[in-house]
Amino acid sequence: MITLKAARVLHVETGEVRAPGFVVVDGERIVRTSAGPGGVGGGEVGELIDLGDVTLLPGLMDMEVNLLMGGRGETAHLSPVQDDPPLRMLRAVGNARRTLRAGFTTVRNLGLFVKTGGYLLDVALAKAIDAGWIDGPRVVPAGHAITPTGGHLDPTMFAAFAPGVMSLTLEEGIANGVDEVRKAVRYQIKHGARLIKVCASGGVMSHTGVAGAQHYSDEELRAIVDEAHRRGLKVAAHTHGAGAVRSAVEAGIDCIEHGFLLDDETIALMAARGTFLVPTTALIDGMDTSHAAPELQAKAAEIFPAARTVVSRAAAAGVKIAVGTDAPAIPHGRNAQELIALVERGMAPLHVLRAATVDAAELLGVDDRGRLADGLLADLIAVPGDPLEDISVMADVRFVMKGGKVYHGSPR
Repeated sequence: MITLKAARVLHVETGEVRAPGFVVVDGERIVRTSAGPGGVGGGEVGELIDLGDVTLLPGLMDMEVNLLMGGRGETAHLSPVQDDPPLRMLRAVGNARRTLRAGFTTVRNLGLFVKTGGYLLDVALAKAIDAGWIDGPRVVPAGHAITPTGGHLDPTMFAAFAPGVMSLTLEEGIANGVDEVRKAVRYQIKHGARLIKVCASGGVMSHTGVAGAQHYSDEELRAIVDEAHRRGLKVAAHTHGAGAVRSAVEAGIDCIEHGFLLDDETIALMAARGTFLVPTTALIDGMDTSHAAPELQAKAAEIFPAARTVVSRAAAAGVKIAVGTDAPAIPHGRNAQELIALVERGMAPLHVLRAATVDAAELLGVDDRGRLADGLLADLIAVPGDPLEDISVMADVRFVMKGGKVYHGSPR
């Protein structure tokens, strides 16, 4: 049993800050919280860890990462054709560790789009972390992203490869027509995916058409959602254009990733349907497009300014928002940049912290994390200062506990 003491404890569901605060952990669960000069209250306290002048709050969640991509040693133009699955897995070890030490104790690995021979590398990574072989966040894997030939997440499209170069199979997510998309979803589920990622529109870095263009037909989108929902899995959709978002929402997609071209009508539809938005807004400021093709640079110059207005309009309309970075678009381990960017876009710090904890848990469909409450998983972090006053402190995580085990920081 361990008792954590901090100068402040933030309960994100209410916004209440208690000082000083205590959280008692037994095994992997929280068993008691208390506050004030009276100390921890009755009952066993075990080892006391005094974290000092910090704010203790629940572990953060990132709803869009790809731990199998990016990281040290990757080269953007060569890695897609040089890196084999074992090398990607080894690089993911470092990416996972950095993400956890940054305070993100749960992530969704949102869709592989690399050559793997059909292996679901993110499922294997999740199993290795759960087994304690390597350090990392809890990973909710999507397997391979489902995308049409030439779609935004067809990796041969990004580099404009010639025909026959690194072609992917249906098992690796390339699927066309209702029968194929059903089979692709079933393959991901069979081999351990816990949600489905689909490419529903073009993207800023797409060589094949405008960013907002709808890539799957309405019938194909409904088939993907039907297959996933019947098996109890949610569906996330990479989507930019307002028309494509409307089609995705009407098909029953659970969350929209990016949504850079949302209009007010579509935002109102998302709010009415309860569809989540994962805005990945920090990448707009951090993406270096200087080496991209001129037509892609022009597309970014047009889309990114419009995208900066989406978060404030969506939040004001009552759209549910969850934090996602699209790392490595944001470097692994710097995930807190998204929280800072969301505040800069007009969200209140408490709203942002909820988007990274309780609201993210709702999107995941879990009730065992995201809050500091009895019986929940002991996923906790500590930061200096008060994040309700200065959200930038979230980039300076001093202590990380996941499942009752300390992964970063030590008693003073």
